[in-house]
Amino acid sequence: MNPQKNQPAKMPLNLLVALLGILISAIMSGLNSRVGSLGLAEVRGTLGLAMDAASWLSTSYTVGELIAMPFATWFAITLSVRRFHFYMVMCSAAIGLLLPFIQDLNLMIALRFIQGVSSGALIPILMMMALKTLPPSIRLHGLALYALTATFAPNLAIWLTGYWTDSLHDWRLIYWQIIPMCLISLILVGMTLPKEKIITARFKQGNWFGMGFGMSSLILIGISLSQGVRLDWFNSPLICISLGSGLAFLGVYLISEWYHPTPFIKLQLLSRRNLWVGSIIFMALLTILLSGSLLPSSYLGMIQGFKAQQIAPIGLYIALPQLILGSVVAIFLYQKWVDARVVLCLGLALIAAACFLSAQLTGQWHVEQFITATLLQALGQSMTVVPLLFLMTSVVEPMEGPYFSGTINALRVLGTLFGSAVVGQILVARGHYHSQMLLDKAMQNENLQAIQVINIDHIIAEQAHILSVADTYRLLGCFAIGVIFLVWRMLYIPAPSPQIVPTANNLQSKPLHG
Repeated sequence: MNPQKNQPAKMPLNLLVALLGILISAIMSGLNSRVGSLGLAEVRGTLGLAMDAASWLSTSYTVGELIAMPFATWFAITLSVRRFHFYMVMCSAAIGLLLPFIQDLNLMIALRFIQGVSSGALIPILMMMALKTLPPSIRLHGLALYALTATFAPNLAIWLTGYWTDSLHDWRLIYWQIIPMCLISLILVGMTLPKEKIITARFKQGNWFGMGFGMSSLILIGISLSQGVRLDWFNSPLICISLGSGLAFLGVYLISEWYHPTPFIKLQLLSRRNLWVGSIIFMALLTILLSGSLLPSSYLGMIQGFKAQQIAPIGLYIALPQLILGSVVAIFLYQKWVDARVVLCLGLALIAAACFLSAQLTGQWHVEQFITATLLQALGQSMTVVPLLFLMTSVVEPMEGPYFSGTINALRVLGTLFGSAVVGQILVARGHYHSQMLLDKAMQNENLQAIQVINIDHIIAEQAHILSVADTYRLLGCFAIGVIFLVWRMLYIPAPSPQIVPTANNLQSKPLHG
């Protein structure tokens, strides 16, 4: 009998340090995206850019993220994780250093696109490494760390944006903030991951035909979703052409990936119930989670005139608890009596309760009135993201991790874009409806005849926005309840059992070439 089999499982320290370095770079990627969008007003004001033109800075970065997600893990395996990580982090840091010195908008858009590609490629690497290297005994904690990129980074970004622009009054820090994180990540990963050779044979096996159509389709679809609300969707020729062409190219890409012997993403994985149902829930959840930060920020910014620093507490109330709650939820999921689907449903119920509570908002609400709903959001987000990732990844073999990582992260960016477009369109549609209703009532009220028309318009605009935000909260709350019924279409997955972790030597003798 081998005595090692009875010893407690221990992860090699060098692997844990490498995962920490990759986690830092993934969080950096999330902050780079969100802070860049939130701080766009400061950049636009400093450089004298028009709002419509400056919106392409956010679009270009998001589209860059989107096209990197499905293909990042393939290149990480081919070039080696250590080398690919180094290239992507260095590219992001170098562009971040240069951006504040660029005055030409077109050049800034191009650089943000390249930075989006390099930063977006880092998040799939984190999930791939967690799935391929962490044993079941601690894998859920690895997934909880990955969940921070979706729950912690976007909400922390609100506080960071306010700190850079309102406290330090230096808009350049919006782009420079990533440089220290990049350096720390490079040091941790460079010291711990072994040097490996480039697997040149894989370049002959890649589905380059499909990749061309895939990237083209994601660029066009990303542009459509990002600019759709601003350009009024199908009333814009750009949106019609982009969306139609993007969907057509996407069909060609998916067909080519299905039949290719060595695809970038393995669509056959979606035949497993927990993956195809989980993907639908994941996309829906990304839309629902916008109720946590986007809607309060929209209300407080327009109605109360708050800047990012004044709105920051809402983001912090959601972000900071995630550092603990994710692992707490993971501990519960390891208990044999816990059904992950129940935890997921409870999380959705908490978010729905937060939405219905926030739907009671009036023109007198400030940050304090959102605190209870925000705390419910914080708990609900951890109780949804971590169990959902567990239910999905439990039907994926470790060597299938790269395929799953590329797929789920592409869905993540698409889901965020789609959710933002949906929420934005609801706000616009309900705002127009309430404006018309309030205007009709105002014209019928004889007591308002002495009020100047410009004052009436201002009052109506504010009240219409309050009512449209409340309506959006109610719709997202109902949506969350509806998703609960879909959760029960997923198969029950028992809690994972501990198993022995390979030694450091064994890990090094089996590099990530899967």
